[in-house]
Amino acid sequence: MNTEKVAARRLTAGEASELGLQDAIFVSAEMDGLPLDCYAPAFLTKPGKNFEGGSFTARTIFGEEVHVLPDNAEERGIWIADKAGEKIEVLQSAGVLLNLALFVPDGRKESLDSLYAAAREAFGAGIVQRWSEETVAVPDVKVDLYEEPARGRKNTNGQNRDRRALDIFPTRVRFLEPSEGWKFVVEPHKEVVDETPTI
Repeated sequence: MNTEKVAARRLTAGEASELGLQDAIFVSAEMDGLPLDCYAPAFLTKPGKNFEGGSFTARTIFGEEVHVLPDNAEERGIWIADKAGEKIEVLQSAGVLLNLALFVPDGRKESLDSLYAAAREAFGAGIVQRWSEETVAVPDVKVDLYEEPARGRKNTNGQNRDRRALDIFPTRVRFLEPSEGWKFVVEPHKEVVDETPTI
């Protein structure tokens, strides 16, 4: 577990009610019932002035929502960085969880195993783990991806169209988002033929 000692001061409910959404705080790092004896960087989910006697709600940088009663001595409370304060252990972001969708030509088990082995070799055998694995057969075809205005006129023959990507797989398109006010147009891939006359 990667932690660092940070000088911080515990806030009262009155002080916490003056916090805004941009104020960096520390709250208990406990997540999904996993008791962690340290704190996590967090931000309030709504301004402290909206506190009406219930608990303050903060969201940690790890995506956990924590409900805190700052004046409750049995809870860890809300802390803010203060050089004159006491030292607390703060959990740091030690890594990144990747949710990967991999296209493996031919889909052979040997190909998947070699990808896994290469990742373990690069990052360490104890780091890379398979949490869930779903294999789905996808068409081994390529498409061309264009963008056009979401409310474009019909029969414009693609004049208001921007090329976004050529020669990509349809599974990749699912993970892309169009520009604001534009929509995607996916067409079967056509090889670009250069008809420029040569001498």
